[in-house]
Amino acid sequence: IEIYSLHVDCKVTSRFAHTVITSRIVNRANESREATFEVELPKTAFITNFSMSIDGAVYPGIIKEKAAAQNEYNTAVSQGQSAGLVKITDRKLEQFHVSVSIAAASKVTFELTYEELLKRQLGKYELLLKVRPKQLVKHFQIDVHIFEPQGIQFLETDSTFMTNELTEALTKVLNETKAHISFKPTLDQQKKNSELDETLLNGDFVVRYDVKREATAGDIQIVNGYFVHYFAPQEMPVFPKNVIFVIDRSGSMTGRKIEQTKDALLKILQDLRPEDHFSFITFNNKVAEWKSSLLPATEENVASAAALVQTLSARGGTDISGALLTAVGMLDKAEGLLERSISMIILLTDGQPTSGERNVEVIQENVQKAINGKYALFCLGFGFDVSYKFLEKMALSNGGIARRIYENADAALQLQGFYQEVATPILMQIEMQYPENSIEGLTKNNFKLFFEGSEIIVSGKISNELDLLPVEIKAQSHTSNLTLKEEANVKEKEQVFQNQRYIFGNFIERLWAYLSIQQLLEKAISAQEEDQKALEAQALDLSLQYSFVTPLTSMVVTKPQQKEELANKPTEAG
Repeated sequence: IEIYSLHVDCKVTSRFAHTVITSRIVNRANESREATFEVELPKTAFITNFSMSIDGAVYPGIIKEKAAAQNEYNTAVSQGQSAGLVKITDRKLEQFHVSVSIAAASKVTFELTYEELLKRQLGKYELLLKVRPKQLVKHFQIDVHIFEPQGIQFLETDSTFMTNELTEALTKVLNETKAHISFKPTLDQQKKNSELDETLLNGDFVVRYDVKREATAGDIQIVNGYFVHYFAPQEMPVFPKNVIFVIDRSGSMTGRKIEQTKDALLKILQDLRPEDHFSFITFNNKVAEWKSSLLPATEENVASAAALVQTLSARGGTDISGALLTAVGMLDKAEGLLERSISMIILLTDGQPTSGERNVEVIQENVQKAINGKYALFCLGFGFDVSYKFLEKMALSNGGIARRIYENADAALQLQGFYQEVATPILMQIEMQYPENSIEGLTKNNFKLFFEGSEIIVSGKISNELDLLPVEIKAQSHTSNLTLKEEANVKEKEQVFQNQRYIFGNFIERLWAYLSIQQLLEKAISAQEEDQKALEAQALDLSLQYSFVTPLTSMVVTKPQQKEELANKPTEAG
């Protein structure tokens, strides 16, 4: 079985990435063989199309509601093989895998399309392409086209497998608003060495970039009556933080996990700003406070906290509830905190609640009541013994986010990386306002916190013939209350994308659908049951209308001889 051509074609238009992977395979044997198509794609992406062509016959993947697809599938196959085609493989990726039997001398072409909105983190967007052909490929090519009307501030490529020879196969062409990156290694360049037919191409191919920003009220782009508004203010004073680290030291944290946690905490302590206040709570079946209150992050206090971190050891049960309620209590009675400051609790745990209150619903309810919108709660789940669903619901109900920390060698870096994302809050209570009677289907437009290096994105449909789209942003910074205003000229904005040859026409509409689905699903996690059903129904409608494989839909892949397989989107919560 020979892959004679593999092409990755990615078009990024204003952060929205549309990737098509085409693999052409021939069976050189004199009997039929299995041809396999395996692609790793970012978890944040939605598959939107798949097809295979065998000797001229095309077998498309059809996207249906999950339940309907499952029923159809179960009649064809006994259960147990059902989540066949997609599985989570790593912290950032999931894998799409399909194989089909092809006759001697036959050819098959596989084509997979997926889309995602690139998320700005720590001042850059990252496009991640996983390259793993597992054999030498005669025609191998990656093409990335980027068009950013705001202008490209910087652009870099990075790869885990580059050699000097391979670098010669990489070209970058960059002007004010466009970039084209091409990677086209010959067979010789792909080889590990001249004797063996082993490929060097195995790992990540990453493009990172950022855009230029001038307007204070962000940037508005409009295509075919849909708008997207990007807002990422720069050079704002940072809010002082009041942060309590709530650290699990139960028995299951023994060994590498507690060591990695200590490494990360020691580095995070160094990153605290002098105007921050902080404290530590550690817990197993007992809850221990480092100090009875929050302390300013002076050199002395940081050194004393570092000494405590060094002594952490792991044993005993897990009283998540007691630890969180202690942290909330400490913030409630804190004195001497700065008036305009932001309070947050960062929980790190690797297990289920086994001591104190064990019912996760009761814990969620008690924590939400205690926090009562005053503080943000971030939940980090270490490894796969945690109930991620529980942590995610608790974080989203309390203005924070959840993250899974994968038990790899880089776990300490994952923890630090997460902290860096939330370390510099520069705005709070952000409201993005648009003319009510002229906009339909507006995505989320108010945000509790904005962290430096990230980006707020709002999208919607302009419902009547507007010439000007006025926007107003209200927010609180550390030093003042802000009101920013901007007006977008609809006709002028529409012009920007008119003559770009590699723009897929309705990309802002698809971006709007993608963002709406992501937000509806996220909202459903912390909603009451009736609301949850309504939110999921809306997300399902959009997933079907725009043909996205989301957690609510499945793609039915039919093979020759009417065999069917399902592609379902996995979620972090399983």
